[in-house]
Amino acid sequence: MKGPLENHLAALDAVGQPLIAGGLRGIEKESLRIDSRGHLAMTPHTAGLGSALTNAYITTDFSEALLEFVTPALTTTWEALQTLLDIHQFTYDKLGDELLWVASMPCGIPDDADIPLARYGTSNVATMKTTYRRGLGYRYGRQMQTIAGVHFNYSLPEAFWPAYQQILGDEQGADAFRSEKYMGLVRNFRRNGWLLLYLFGASPALCKSFGDGDALRLESLNEKTWYAPFGTSLRMSDLGYNNQTQSRISIGLNSIEEYIHDLSKAIRTPEARYEAIGVKVDGEYRQLSANQLQIENEYYSPVRPKRVARSGERPTAALRRGGVEYVEIRSLDINLFDPCGINQNTMRFIEAFLIYCLLEESPPLTDADNEDARYNQAATARRGRDPQLYLRRNGAELPLADWAREIITAMRPIAEHIDRAEGSDCYAAAVGKMADLVDDPSLTPSARVVEELRGQGLGFFEFALALAESHRDYFASIDPLADERFQALEQEAVDSVERQRKIEAADDIDFDEYLRRYFAKRQ
Repeated sequence: MKGPLENHLAALDAVGQPLIAGGLRGIEKESLRIDSRGHLAMTPHTAGLGSALTNAYITTDFSEALLEFVTPALTTTWEALQTLLDIHQFTYDKLGDELLWVASMPCGIPDDADIPLARYGTSNVATMKTTYRRGLGYRYGRQMQTIAGVHFNYSLPEAFWPAYQQILGDEQGADAFRSEKYMGLVRNFRRNGWLLLYLFGASPALCKSFGDGDALRLESLNEKTWYAPFGTSLRMSDLGYNNQTQSRISIGLNSIEEYIHDLSKAIRTPEARYEAIGVKVDGEYRQLSANQLQIENEYYSPVRPKRVARSGERPTAALRRGGVEYVEIRSLDINLFDPCGINQNTMRFIEAFLIYCLLEESPPLTDADNEDARYNQAATARRGRDPQLYLRRNGAELPLADWAREIITAMRPIAEHIDRAEGSDCYAAAVGKMADLVDDPSLTPSARVVEELRGQGLGFFEFALALAESHRDYFASIDPLADERFQALEQEAVDSVERQRKIEAADDIDFDEYLRRYFAKRQ
């Protein structure tokens, strides 16, 4: 007997046109700028890259040294990867002797006070961005904010939605239907997202400059390296972004209304620990507010339902206006072995996985479901390659590999559906490749990192620095960036500086009033 997913996929096949192929995907990839010795760059944002405030392709995240590369939403994985490669090549043309760190866990990292915050100019919006980051530093520590990752943004094709709604016989409005199904995807990602940590986690080790091994509950691999013997993604463990400081904030995923309500409540709810920090002290803002969250983006989740916001519109207001437009996957480590930090097989697998999460039944999450999801993520991050690891599902325990094989088996028809539409076997091959990683954990990126460290007798710092130099040489060795692509990125850099200037010239209120008006807006 076929299950709901198989029935949904069969009904989509029967429509006679490719409905799940050709969705939009975009990449956001973070990389620390480092000097030639591998230390965090203390220089300002490189002038040749334009304005970090307004450049559409190259910005910064927490630190002035933490670059973020952004591709547009594109219809093929090849276009997304090529665009990301172009941005890397353009950036290296402007960096001089500096390098891009290739790992999620940071380089030889200085003390918190010496990590520079990102700066975006003198406008109110720029001041708000820097103040928000200052608040993150006070709340969680600046070292934590230098951990880097890759975000994958995805939406299904427009033609999919009316056809799928008709298949299900659903008569609600189109925006409400889309939001409901995307929230189902988000819930299933919460249940099953541990699989991406196992397959793509690439941070099982870190430099001892990051902290004390006993406090981090890590073992010593060598004189300069802490590690988890079976770890996959320490970035996504309790020592990384999945920390306990937000553990008392509960954001529901059972409807878009619940999600918006809970986020908005956290932004309005005072937090005693943050009140002790102070908001404006001696004339300088330490944070935007003393509430549980300063703004929506502070809430860390491996997956977010998103909508492109209009100018000045808050993320929750955008969701309330038009519902969910796409999902943002935030749990990917930088793959040290790929010059761009991600490859097409990874993108293809994630796309098929997200479609699986959408088509599969997705009942509301209970408290027990959420607790299981937290346990499964933490366990996979810390010891996902342990053959004795059991995960929790519906009150029972099962081996990680058995559950992973169930999911991958269910994904294969989805990959084949996309391949038929594209006239290739690329998606099925990507799913098959990841099945190999389940059967042989030594093939995973995390296992490769540990094996390379052991085999070369290097510390994590020296190993990652050598890869950074190798990737720089790779970008220098391939065909130069096509003139039209270089000129387009060059023009965007120039134009972004002018856009920043106009924003600064248009300010007609002080920052206190700007902040008051911002928080007065309906969320």
